[in-house]
Amino acid sequence: MCDSGTCNWWFLMGNCTSGNPTDNIIVNHDFYKGLYSWHPNCCNGFIVSANSGNQVGLSPKSGGNYAVIKNRTEHWQGLEQDITRKISPGSTYSVSACVGVSGPLSGSTDVMATLKLLNHGSGASYMFIGKTSVSKGKWEMVEGTFSLPTVPNQVIFYLEGPPPGVELLIDSVVIRCPSSSKSEKSTSIGCSAVGDEVIINPQFEDGLSNWSGRGCQVVLHDSMADGKIVPETGKVFASASERTQNWNGIQQEITGRVQRKLAYNVTAVVRIFGNNVTTATVQATLWIHTPDRGEQYIGIGKVQATDKDWVQLQGKFLLNGSPSRVIIYLEGPPPGTDILVNALSVKHAEKIPPLPPPIIENPDYGVNIITNSQLSDGTNGWFPLGNCNLNAASGSPKILPPMARDSLGVHEPLSGRYILVKNRTQTWMGPAQMITDKLKLFLTYQVSAWVRIGSGASGPQNVNVALGVDNQWVNGGQAEIKDGRWHEIGGSFRIEKQPSKVMVYVQGPAAGVDFMVAGLQIFPVDRVARFKHLARQTDKVISSCNFSSIFFIKSTLTL
Repeated sequence: MCDSGTCNWWFLMGNCTSGNPTDNIIVNHDFYKGLYSWHPNCCNGFIVSANSGNQVGLSPKSGGNYAVIKNRTEHWQGLEQDITRKISPGSTYSVSACVGVSGPLSGSTDVMATLKLLNHGSGASYMFIGKTSVSKGKWEMVEGTFSLPTVPNQVIFYLEGPPPGVELLIDSVVIRCPSSSKSEKSTSIGCSAVGDEVIINPQFEDGLSNWSGRGCQVVLHDSMADGKIVPETGKVFASASERTQNWNGIQQEITGRVQRKLAYNVTAVVRIFGNNVTTATVQATLWIHTPDRGEQYIGIGKVQATDKDWVQLQGKFLLNGSPSRVIIYLEGPPPGTDILVNALSVKHAEKIPPLPPPIIENPDYGVNIITNSQLSDGTNGWFPLGNCNLNAASGSPKILPPMARDSLGVHEPLSGRYILVKNRTQTWMGPAQMITDKLKLFLTYQVSAWVRIGSGASGPQNVNVALGVDNQWVNGGQAEIKDGRWHEIGGSFRIEKQPSKVMVYVQGPAAGVDFMVAGLQIFPVDRVARFKHLARQTDKVISSCNFSSIFFIKSTLTL
């Protein structure tokens, strides 16, 4: 297989699924938007429509468009789509693809559906899904199923098979995840409808199965305090006892059962007991382990609990990244005080249609809100997050990164000065700046910067621009760096609720690795004008078949 640098093109554009069946995880399944979200794998592709004169001898079976994959020099070359973020471990997916062939072929040939599975540090592996025999002038269906016990770093679906020189035709592709039987106790939220439960054994009907103590003991009860404490609902409740730290409590790992960019509601029924404490704060928290082995803690919600009655704790969370592990737990009361839990539930929240955004006066599109971005005044306006050291130096690029240049157009060059970050003892340490008073609600802000890592790194390093918005963390863009060159970071975000504190900072490389940041900009963009511009650029690419072009359009992160 060739790598993405030598293949023809890859077009990324968020999560648009217009025209797809509601439960189809394939984006642009019927090529309504051309080859958007599809990647011809080391070959070429174009679109045939119903009114295009049937250039390859077949009418679109769906009545719309179909893809033609040509210039194939190997059996495995075809059309692929990355479905990593749509897959949940343990779920069974059904695949159905309408395919055909054209070109120098006598008789029939096989067309296959395959998964390419990639993990960092190991080679690619392949999973056969299904195949069908196809002859010229006729559409056939490739069908099959697959299930992955764990989701690797990358899952790519592709169609392949005909001999070299034979064109592969694809009319539509559908990958569905059927609803799981409750009796199977499926742990996949990927197969779940809105409202389905993420927590296994949420009311302790199966005892303490799937639950554990976070630095303490977990015990099951039907009553306590000589029968004065009984469950509010059900027959039993759990207690987190022998707590020696405020963060000790009851926990459950939910890795693989929650997806990024989906909102989840959290509800818990709690109270406290012991150590002569009559009232205390109980908090629900997410512990997240990121692929670069960093740790993050996200506060979900809290409630003032008492030793007299059960109370309900409520909160909500949304994951913007793709963590390798996720654990939800309850914490908060002082050491020696038990946390009692009658139920804890996590459910996919129904998406509420947003209210029309207000009219924003003087949006100042394109104006950078970062203070001393050019470092003309040294590092004034910046402060180190943690005990690292910040110094200004010269030698960074003087041109804007490509994505910012595309948005801003003609713009004054950068100064060529950068922040050098040294003496880092934690991955989150780096330069920071408070921007609370500079942000306006409902404006989309674009993030842009040049970054580089110092010598001494062992393996690839992730660098990202992060925003701390009150008790939430938002990824404003990131880059994986394997060399000593300058790399672009780009992303976007929008805030829709008034925060009390917003901090932007740059972080990510392993402890002890120096890194450099140049030309950090955060500026508002006109989304309507921006989308129109990108649509025009897309049309140019597709119409000219300029497959050497690469466009990146970042998803908007909304709080």
